[in-house]
Amino acid sequence: MKVTPLSLPGLVLLEPRVFSDGRGAFFESFNQRSFEEATGVRAEFVQDNHSVSSRNVVRGLHYQVGDVAQGKLVRVVRGSAFDVAVDLRRTSATFGRWYGINLSAQNRLQMWIPEGFAHGFVALEETTEFLYKTTSYYSATSERCILWNDPSIAVEWPITGEPVLSEKDAAGRSFDSLGNSDLF
Repeated sequence: MKVTPLSLPGLVLLEPRVFSDGRGAFFESFNQRSFEEATGVRAEFVQDNHSVSSRNVVRGLHYQVGDVAQGKLVRVVRGSAFDVAVDLRRTSATFGRWYGINLSAQNRLQMWIPEGFAHGFVALEETTEFLYKTTSYYSATSERCILWNDPSIAVEWPITGEPVLSEKDAAGRSFDSLGNSDLF
């Protein structure tokens, strides 16, 4: 597995070793020991989530606070998505900054997003399937949502056409309105 630290401290890009031949391809999509050795992160994953989205569906920017803050290991298994993480750690030199990358079934890249980040993505193709492993269970009372297009964060979403949003995502809070209990 190739590991690349990204521009926001804590974010890591993982590229599996792929074995291809005339039959197709094989790779380990997750191996706890290899993940820990490669990243130095000892994470216990307790929940796997699988979303299916049409082109231009935006999901996020989501995160959970408190004892159920989530680290996420994310990847796309069908189609492609532009994946985004926003640093919400008040003491971080990169507080309020975002990082985005194209994840696809073809490139097989994965991104590790530790606790302290909001996460979201936009589906770039019809029938984009997105998988993520989380370190805490979903908690509706601890979940927060920042408006996907908040101008103070200014994510450069590669959207062609109108974004498709859930009611929750359309009603996300502004970054500037977040209080201490909404941050890390």
